[in-house]
Amino acid sequence: MTTVREPAHPWVEQSRPRAADSPALLPDPEPRARTYTIISVDDHLVEPRHLFEGRMPAHLADAAPKVVTNDTHQELWQYEDVLYPQIGLNAISGRPKDQWNMEPARFDEMRRGCWDVEARVADMDLDGVQASLCFPSLIAGFAGTVFSQSKDQELGLACVRAWNDWHIEEWARPHPDRIIPLQIPWLSNPDIAAAMIRENAARGFKAVSMAENPVDLGLPSMHTDHWDPFLRACEETETVVCLHNGSSRWSAARSPGAPLELYSTLFTANPLATAADWLWAQVPVRFPGIKIAFSEGGLAWAIVLMDRVEWVMDHSGSGYSAWKDPDLSPADVMRRNFWFCTIDIPPTLALRDRLGIDHIMIESDYPHADSTWPDTQANARRGLGDLTPDEVRKVTWQNASQLFRHPVPTALQIP
Repeated sequence: MTTVREPAHPWVEQSRPRAADSPALLPDPEPRARTYTIISVDDHLVEPRHLFEGRMPAHLADAAPKVVTNDTHQELWQYEDVLYPQIGLNAISGRPKDQWNMEPARFDEMRRGCWDVEARVADMDLDGVQASLCFPSLIAGFAGTVFSQSKDQELGLACVRAWNDWHIEEWARPHPDRIIPLQIPWLSNPDIAAAMIRENAARGFKAVSMAENPVDLGLPSMHTDHWDPFLRACEETETVVCLHNGSSRWSAARSPGAPLELYSTLFTANPLATAADWLWAQVPVRFPGIKIAFSEGGLAWAIVLMDRVEWVMDHSGSGYSAWKDPDLSPADVMRRNFWFCTIDIPPTLALRDRLGIDHIMIESDYPHADSTWPDTQANARRGLGDLTPDEVRKVTWQNASQLFRHPVPTALQIP
């Protein structure tokens, strides 16, 4: 029996039949004026239908994920007898806003830049984005969770390897100056995951999309040493651990029947809970060189967490006994090991010194509903007007360039 599942977010409502008329794409926008150099540290790709072709072991090729068309002309990924629709809100760039919806989207209903890297770079040019870090879409899950939870673990591991091979070979390699390579991990075995991190670092990968709260996926807690081989490999190879919002299928929303807006509103609860968990699990204390980015997390929650942990340390006896770093407070460690990524540029930025200006980066989130495309430059101009040129440079590209070891040619550095 085939079931339908939406793996990336638990709050996605069950897909409805596709409307009779396919949504029309808007004409290409005019290229935006470039006020700044921008590196977007959170965008998404839609896996193309051919991704697994020729990349699987021969005996597993027939079981690889594939795109199928149902009797209502919807295109869905099929994997291990489960259907994964490509939810419309995950690929709305270039569609009229009155046609944004949760219905499954066909490839011909998306801008080609969703799944074709040449078209993606062209869309980045229209938007004024110099470089991009691209996360998976629904068939993999933001952290490869679909494959790591496969019934056939050999098949799942082969899918992870195939996804990473495709990403480096077809998505990143054609434009190494524009795309920052990101891998998905094998969550079922931290020793295998660690070996893959080292192998992929040698191939040019700069980041890994890790599940934000593994315990929500039925995996061991960060408060054990289970993940240490993986974390050590990330630290030693300088692979940035990206904790993308929603990667563990958890939401703070609990009320049955609540609208989508509630889940979207509570999105900022995810990084707060995740950061507190990783902080009190002493991950950045045990691995002081590790680099952790909260992708699509925003900024305000980090201020709240810093204020709270400092209060706890001053007022809770257990706080002193649990914290293992005698020289740095939890807030100090946050400023050292955590990077904060935001799509909108909120008034919270006025408190940038509290977070550390060297650890704030911006995102476009193409092609999702939250995306600033094609007006990422205008969004930055609105939000960064009160910053000094040095601060603007750090937030728009320099922090990301240094964190992900992705150089920007001198001639393209604005300001």
